[in-house]
Amino acid sequence: MLDVQFGEASDFGKVRTNNEDAVGSFVPASRQQARSHGFLFAVADGVGGLDLGEVASATAISVLTDGFSKAQPGAMLIGLLPRLIQQANAAVHDSTLAPEHQGRKMATTLVACALRYDQAVISHVGDSRCYLVREGQARQITQDHTLVNEQRKLGLISGGQIADSDMRHVLIRSLGPEMFVSPDTSALTIRPGDVLVLSTDGLHDELSMAEIAAIASQKKDAAQIARELVARAVEIDGADNTTAQVIRVRSVEQVGMYRGRPYRMPA
Repeated sequence: MLDVQFGEASDFGKVRTNNEDAVGSFVPASRQQARSHGFLFAVADGVGGLDLGEVASATAISVLTDGFSKAQPGAMLIGLLPRLIQQANAAVHDSTLAPEHQGRKMATTLVACALRYDQAVISHVGDSRCYLVREGQARQITQDHTLVNEQRKLGLISGGQIADSDMRHVLIRSLGPEMFVSPDTSALTIRPGDVLVLSTDGLHDELSMAEIAAIASQKKDAAQIARELVARAVEIDGADNTTAQVIRVRSVEQVGMYRGRPYRMPA
């Protein structure tokens, strides 16, 4: 059966007086629910410079986790996550129309990771990230929805120039500004010993993949690893809110697929 250990940490940083990051999770209450729903982890980063970043991020996390808990048992995660993110986007967008918020803008990033059997599905909008750490090496699963990343893909700038660009935090996709949003979604097969790290840009702007891998590969409790990742990033800079969720895979349940549906492999 799929078994994971997780921990999370968040820090205001050295400059901000409020935290516009938000985290959420859904942990199944039984073996049956682990198979019917699975686990969900999510991180959101309210867009700084707008009026209500903390409201946007908290709203997105609340809608996502609530929707996941109420999803039809056995729903395909590859279709469920983008649907829930669209619902979260609609909720953030509608919040701008509420009487107490009218005329005030809000937006947020969102990265979500759902796990069931031996599969992880990652869906995201914005520049909050998911990394897979396996055998001491980190791999970035998500691709930032930023102006500079689009320029990189077009060959207009190099990857090395992104870190020095004044435009590196300009988002081309986020939750809230528009009625509809298109998340990117991918799936991967997970193994015992894998570690998944969800982070806001306050963390991955400061730590290289090698540093993330080194800290996440330690034989420590997932919550302690999350605290170490955040503390190290804040130590280096601390100009932004900084958040990490760490999910360590302890065991998986291998499945096959038949007509789009999972079935348990014979022992």
